[in-house]
Amino acid sequence: MMGEEPATREPELSDAGSDEELELPARIEEGSHNGSIRKGCDPCSQTQRSKLQHRRARINQQINKEMRMRAGAENLFRATTNNKVKENVALELSFVNSNLQLLKEELEELNSNMEVYQTESEAINVPMIPLGLKETKEVDLTVPLKDVICEHYGEDSSLFEKEIKEFMELRQAMRTPSRNEAGLELLVEYYNQLYYLDQRFFPPHRTLGVHFHWYDSLTGVPSCQRALAFEKGSVLFNMGALYTQIGARQDRSATAGIDRAIDAFQRAAGAFNYLKENFSNAPSLDMSGPSLCMLVRLMIAQVQECVFERVTLTTQDTHFITQLQVAKEAARVSNVYSLVLQTMSQTLVKDYVPFSWASMVQVKAEHFRALSHYNAAVALCDHAQSIEEEEGDEEAEKALLQFHVSTPAGPPLSQVLRDPEDRRKLGKAHLRCAVIRHEEAMRVHGLCKILRKMDILQEVLSFMYKRSLDKYSEMDREDDFDETAEAPEIHSQTQHKPDITPPNFSTVPVTDIFQRLGPLSVFCARARWGPVRVVCLQRGEGGLGLTLRGDSPVLVAGVVPGGCAQEAGLREGDYIVAVDGEDFKWAKHGEVVHSLKSCSDRGVQLSVITLHTHDTQVDRRPVMLSPSGDEENARLRTMGGAKGQSTAPLLNWNRKKNRGGGRATKRLGSTFSLPFGNLRDTKQGEEEEDHRKGGGGCFV
Repeated sequence: MMGEEPATREPELSDAGSDEELELPARIEEGSHNGSIRKGCDPCSQTQRSKLQHRRARINQQINKEMRMRAGAENLFRATTNNKVKENVALELSFVNSNLQLLKEELEELNSNMEVYQTESEAINVPMIPLGLKETKEVDLTVPLKDVICEHYGEDSSLFEKEIKEFMELRQAMRTPSRNEAGLELLVEYYNQLYYLDQRFFPPHRTLGVHFHWYDSLTGVPSCQRALAFEKGSVLFNMGALYTQIGARQDRSATAGIDRAIDAFQRAAGAFNYLKENFSNAPSLDMSGPSLCMLVRLMIAQVQECVFERVTLTTQDTHFITQLQVAKEAARVSNVYSLVLQTMSQTLVKDYVPFSWASMVQVKAEHFRALSHYNAAVALCDHAQSIEEEEGDEEAEKALLQFHVSTPAGPPLSQVLRDPEDRRKLGKAHLRCAVIRHEEAMRVHGLCKILRKMDILQEVLSFMYKRSLDKYSEMDREDDFDETAEAPEIHSQTQHKPDITPPNFSTVPVTDIFQRLGPLSVFCARARWGPVRVVCLQRGEGGLGLTLRGDSPVLVAGVVPGGCAQEAGLREGDYIVAVDGEDFKWAKHGEVVHSLKSCSDRGVQLSVITLHTHDTQVDRRPVMLSPSGDEENARLRTMGGAKGQSTAPLLNWNRKKNRGGGRATKRLGSTFSLPFGNLRDTKQGEEEEDHRKGGGGCFV
């Protein structure tokens, strides 16, 4: 599959940085288009996270090498007819497969390392599950971009070396984003620039021959495609992964840290959900539909866990109804994690998800179920006096009636509220369930070698188990010979339903690095125009004899029959790109009119082009499928509709009628595409809108 390229050793990388990691600015010369300083982490900084990523990078390279060897051996095995050679090749394949299995197990252990991404706070919290970033190889776009600039745009490609270098440095910085808001902005900026790159250099039915290599986030299996959308989708995946790391590092001992963690995990869920809704036939397992569905549900579960932590942290009163609500919140967390565990048990995901992830999810499902029963027992037994003192005795009874999934055996609940002994028995039943659930959580925890190494998790589970056991022993009486009843399950309910926050690409406005090529409304990869014509105009008695309209570039809307413009060779529909040798692609209507009216007696020299075709078969408009799309996305949909383009919302990764993929597409895996987010700055968008509207004609 990957055998056509030699294996090369990539430099060791750090996927993101901790607070101590250095940030290195990607060198951008003065006078760059947006003046920003793109920063990535120092790949050589020896933090725990960078060391972990260095090992992951080495294993990815070794897996890549072994897969190439296996592909070559399999080809030889199929091609040869010599039995002796076949025996040797079969033996070699067994060694290669064994090495691959060992490497994948080692990589799984690295990917299961959660402690590196956790907060350094001394507060004791259950660890969260973060996701490592996808890694990529270096890509040299210099020659392909220069070829397009020379052949398609007719420009001197050497004049655009600065822009090409700036884009390449931006991509290099994107490979090592810092684990903070600056790292996220770096990814969004590169993602936005990919829109312009696609519009400028990637025609609908042709590729540049550039291969984008990305490694699977969990397995390290490499994927290679020539579709720019693969690059775009991988960057979106890394946005979500970086949000998971930011959420995991928050100090959840205070409400501010909990709120930041909730926001990060909701945005991670939004990024993964955006990929899930806009992709099909993913080339790597981490970006497949089932895997993304699992990641979305995992992020929602971690949001729900943070909500429970905030409820317990902010709940000051210990009234009966309040404690029941806390128990319902814990039951809600347990239910959501149980749903995640079901998703992880599906056929397409079961063998892919690390065992430590599935174990952690199961531990949390049991742990929070135990906390739910414990809080129910506390409400029934420790708040007997508050039940009698509360004015709303009917309200307490109603809350208890709605608390259980099924009515518990024994006396009516109205009697249970008034009888301390009945309350004690029901509370003891809940405590018994809490102890059993805690024991199950500790049993599952003990089966996973990686979880056993997590001291914080061990400490939390042991503390909660001991607390429930002590409470049960306190309530157990020597003269209590009745068998403890089975407590019914608790209704799950939450006061804060998690949101899936879709990515908002307009948060980082960018300017097209290659804007000197001209406005995208005309100068794009899907447009075709004739060679530049130089027209010399001299003012006659009736003027120059032409009508101008629009902005950037200005359009020749009409020429007077027999006038100076027509005699000089100017035609209706020409675009003015230069006046007297000065670039006028981005010139406003008034600037061009002023230059023509102020021309000397020697006349004026115009450089014009004629637009022949404008391929609109492939719709590359931003299409937001999330139901909670923002105002910017709505504006972009409106702008896209103004062009009169197709309203087809999506392009599949694997298109049977794809003309550009050819043999390489079949060999390297199915290609894919996705819609783009907010990727044009306000200034250029307004200019293109003015140009489409016409802006009124002006006779010169």
